[in-house]
Amino acid sequence: MAEHMEVDLGTVQGWESGRRPLGNMKAAALLSLRRRLGAMGAAPGVLGLLDPAMDADQIISAALDPAGWQTHPLASWVHTRDTAHMLAWALTGVAPSALARYVPAPRRGPSVAAPPLGTGDRLRVFDHLRETAEAAWRPSDALLRRQALYLASYDRSPGAVSWTAHALRSRRGDLVRRGWSPLWPQARSTATALARLGDPQPLLDFIEKRLVDDEAAETANLNYWAYWLGGVRLPQPDDRFMLDCEPTAWDPVTLLRGLTYGLHHAPGYVDLYAHTLWALLTSRPWLPLASPPLAGELTARTEALLDGGGLTERSRRELTTVHYVLRECT
Repeated sequence: MAEHMEVDLGTVQGWESGRRPLGNMKAAALLSLRRRLGAMGAAPGVLGLLDPAMDADQIISAALDPAGWQTHPLASWVHTRDTAHMLAWALTGVAPSALARYVPAPRRGPSVAAPPLGTGDRLRVFDHLRETAEAAWRPSDALLRRQALYLASYDRSPGAVSWTAHALRSRRGDLVRRGWSPLWPQARSTATALARLGDPQPLLDFIEKRLVDDEAAETANLNYWAYWLGGVRLPQPDDRFMLDCEPTAWDPVTLLRGLTYGLHHAPGYVDLYAHTLWALLTSRPWLPLASPPLAGELTARTEALLDGGGLTERSRRELTTVHYVLRECT
């Protein structure tokens, strides 16, 4: 590999061990490296994760050395699922689902199977996220607060869970206000973070009070899901993109694919998945025709959910409608 890349062996070993981070390379050299790796047969899906990996590096760097950052990375752009999963990999050791099938082969020499972040640094990152969320009280800090608080919920130590649950529940009043408001994105993040911590009721309240029968809120939900799952190509500096009503702003097939294959990874979020699938397919009933294999996969997953238990009455009703639209198209 070093010969093909025209670098010395120590350089490659430095990349693998984390001793020479790719993020420290010059932009032109990194672009050349990515293109060479692609030409050598590297999986495109893995190469595509280099950007969110470097975004995650920035967030970690800001946490470990706050004085070196004039503007916090979490305050300057809306992060995606890939960035969140890369952070979770470093902070919790759980590899992103996109990388689960790439198991490193045993080899000699220094190499790592996960981002080399020590226990002390992980604790410092989580402490920083909590401190950042507490300090971000101004209206202009809304993006920073909601993203820091969401990421803090990845810390599952007992004391951290208690702190996060308390901080999230202090915002519970936002969950029951009707429809869209500037606090809608924060309410959504609050509800999903509480669901991760094992409290599903706020998410059910959010769907019932802040999504159902509100066109602006339903648009915001689809837009945010599309961005989160990679259906929006351009990075967004704040949450205002969620109100974009332009129907061509994102790729609906990418959104449908992300919802389909993410369904079994998020049991705590099944109600939000069900409602979003319902909203997507009732507004675009032609969508299954764009990818019959994907529609077949979603049909099977929907049938499995409907045959099982644990669905709320609303989710069962909405998934039944989804199943009907799928069957009509196939």
